[in-house]
Amino acid sequence: MSAGSARLVVVGENVMDLLPTGHGPGILRAAPGGGPANTAVAAARLGLPTRLLARIGSDGFGGLIRDRLLAEGLDPSGLVTAPEPSALALATLAADGSARYDFRMDDAADWRWGPGELPESLGDGVRAVHAASIALFREPGASRIGALLRREHDRGRVTVTLDPNIRQDVVGDPDAARALALHHAAHAHVVKASDEDLDFLYPGRTPAEAAQALAALGPALVVVTLGGDGALALSHGVTASVTVPQVEVVDTVGAGDSFMGALLHRLDLDGRLGSDPRSRLTGLTGAALADLLSYAAAVAAHTVTREGADPPTAAELAAGPVRGG
Repeated sequence: MSAGSARLVVVGENVMDLLPTGHGPGILRAAPGGGPANTAVAAARLGLPTRLLARIGSDGFGGLIRDRLLAEGLDPSGLVTAPEPSALALATLAADGSARYDFRMDDAADWRWGPGELPESLGDGVRAVHAASIALFREPGASRIGALLRREHDRGRVTVTLDPNIRQDVVGDPDAARALALHHAAHAHVVKASDEDLDFLYPGRTPAEAAQALAALGPALVVVTLGGDGALALSHGVTASVTVPQVEVVDTVGAGDSFMGALLHRLDLDGRLGSDPRSRLTGLTGAALADLLSYAAAVAAHTVTREGADPPTAAELAAGPVRGG
């Protein structure tokens, strides 16, 4: 991809996932991941030209991370070579394939954005900017990412999208993290959150009630993923929900990120991303929302049938329903 051709800009972290191999305790496989990076890869594989804004660590893991991003065809102009090390996450898989992470990231490069490292302009061809996960909450970079989101929201030239993807053990004080996530949501046009995110943001409310509360902050489209129970969406008072394809789950690493990448790709195809963002997101019918959710759920279903954050290409998705392996 040539610099300046991206239609989607994603900002956030890379994390080197250390995954079990099944060959015994302590035998691990290092696989580049991180929510924002996974979303950028998912969108790019589906055909959406994408640039990732990220600081890449100076260690050997950083080299593997950069190699992954370049191999996926992401626009490299937003990658900053940083002196700090890479963030690490030790993944533990439950019997159902769900993943729990033990993070090692206090000194990592990903949240140390300095003055002038984030661009003052995203470029004329960009239709959306997406931010997600841990980099939204860890300083000093979180404040600079927040300023970028507010700037682009106020300019009204691109759609601002958000996936809080809250990791409660690394975002710091819960009340401060909750307030910050809701502040970011108020400056986004599209918010995707998991049921776990909503349980953190709005304790005691159902996912539908929490989605309504999020929408009241200002987003024109709120999407909620419910794991094996499907997904729901809310836009201007119109709601829809879908179930998920039944597949054999290997692990759930990267499933939500793949869903988000697919959501962005489909919104772009439908002309829902770009200037005058709220107007572009008006008029979504229940059928249109269900179609959007079904597409994103199909991409996530492909991802969970494979090890690690490995979303499908457009060709793999077009090949038909996946049954797992």
